[in-house]
Amino acid sequence: MHQETPLIATLVGGFCLAFVLGAIATRLRISPLVGYLLAGVLAGPFTPGFIADQEMANELAEVGIILLMFGVGLHFSLEDLLSVRAIAIPGAIVQIGFATLLGMGFGWLMGWPLAEGTVFGLALSVASTVVLLRTLQERRLLQTERGRIAVGWLIVEDLAMVLALVLLPALADLIKTNAGAASGVAGPDLEEIGMTMLITLGKVAAFVAVMLLFGRKLVPRLLHYIAHIGSRELFRLGVLAIALGIAFGAAKLFDVSFALGAFFAGMVLAGSQLSHRAAEETLPLRDAFAVLFFVSVGMLFDPSILIRAPLPVLGTCIIIILGKSLAAFGIVRAFGKPESTALMISASLAQIGEFSFILAALGVSLGLMSEQARDLVLAGSMISILVNPAAFYAVDKWLPKLLKSQSSDELPDTEAESATLEPLVQTSLADHVVLVGYGRVGQVIAEKLKDDDEPILVIEERKKIAAEAAFAGFETMNNHAGEPGVLTAANIDRARTLFVAIPNGFEAGQIVATARTENPGLRIIARAHSDEELDYLRKNGADFVLMGEREIAMGMVQGSFGDETFTPPADGFQPV
Repeated sequence: MHQETPLIATLVGGFCLAFVLGAIATRLRISPLVGYLLAGVLAGPFTPGFIADQEMANELAEVGIILLMFGVGLHFSLEDLLSVRAIAIPGAIVQIGFATLLGMGFGWLMGWPLAEGTVFGLALSVASTVVLLRTLQERRLLQTERGRIAVGWLIVEDLAMVLALVLLPALADLIKTNAGAASGVAGPDLEEIGMTMLITLGKVAAFVAVMLLFGRKLVPRLLHYIAHIGSRELFRLGVLAIALGIAFGAAKLFDVSFALGAFFAGMVLAGSQLSHRAAEETLPLRDAFAVLFFVSVGMLFDPSILIRAPLPVLGTCIIIILGKSLAAFGIVRAFGKPESTALMISASLAQIGEFSFILAALGVSLGLMSEQARDLVLAGSMISILVNPAAFYAVDKWLPKLLKSQSSDELPDTEAESATLEPLVQTSLADHVVLVGYGRVGQVIAEKLKDDDEPILVIEERKKIAAEAAFAGFETMNNHAGEPGVLTAANIDRARTLFVAIPNGFEAGQIVATARTENPGLRIIARAHSDEELDYLRKNGADFVLMGEREIAMGMVQGSFGDETFTPPADGFQPV
């Protein structure tokens, strides 16, 4: 018997279409986000063929936003957030106000009521969490000062939108009351609206206080307890339960957004030694559900609006891409930040996303916004997300020309670097050892090489682990070794040996292949967990591959027969 399976159909359709079109986009050397968005258009109600469940897709996308913000919180300490408050708070508020005024002016030209123009402007003022964070991660900016400013700016925008969502119903009631004042209908006055604002701010403050006073102690302890059980499955489940549970509880108990709740859940866990493991465990689900966010955006887009209302669509895009960017650029420069930082923040904010959809949907349901205005918001979101990678590309091409036209004496050295891609620092080491991964295996390798006075360069993508390597006295690069240019910056062409100590053999294979291409004479040693990984690493150019489980088994056998060549580890193990 045929059964209705909207959830399965949405997941299968969304993932399959996103995979195919994302792969095509990557092949054409454009952002895979473009493919994901087009997958949503094909799965939406405005194109023939398969139609996914829009409501289901939106809820699945919300899970991706929660996990993404949780991951950001794991790498974003309270100190980082407070360090940029002087620019993030006033900057975000001024930029929201400027974008809202532009929206109101656009609404006046369209002949809309003032309330509709206001809601429309608010919807255009807030950037997409998913797009901004994915962009910062891809361009190695998340842990930089520029990245912290962008994330802090984003958090302030989210808080402002939470307040707007609470106030919109009161505004709608006030408008309806004024319209029916002749009939004596009572409604909320300014005093009641002010009280609503105070209550909302009080709830947000209460949530932050609870997380900082109690969450910072209870959440890490809970995760440590789960870890000591010894079950990886339970640990992964515990991480997901903490992220989703706190996000859901924050929304239900304190009326803050899922994204903000998840961010603070990750931030209070950031001080735990298990934070990097928690980030690794949520990464696969985070990436998968983030893809569904872009698919859900594409499903909302009606391509016919480009023909029905080309000029309004163009005006909306100008406000999002140019108006917001110019405002952000001026604000950041007014705070004395360099042009590279101002341009990066401007490019990051030149798009809109999830909060814009929520505001537009609420505005339509309350009668404050027409369906035409909502369609313009959706069109603006789709187009701005599509062209956002081009904005970063344009900045990177334009900035060097600008700097050449200025006196070099007026510019700090950092201004000569890319505005939107964190530069890699070239090592001065030669005839050295490059170690990829400073985990449990990598640390043992590094200490042994250090005892032998070998020059070592450690490449570690996890910020806290990289800091540990640097503290131990090793020259360290806090990057993913598979990213373009990282091995080149590590002088791999002049290195003597490469140790690839990361646990994922297939990911390591790509690093091995790149290193072998740049240095055919390099000695490469890697690790594997299966025969398939071992074969893959050898095919990609590894000279020597160790399979961890096999080496442990051999050591145990040697120990059991009292082999004198067997050396017991220093943690107290003694041969039988």
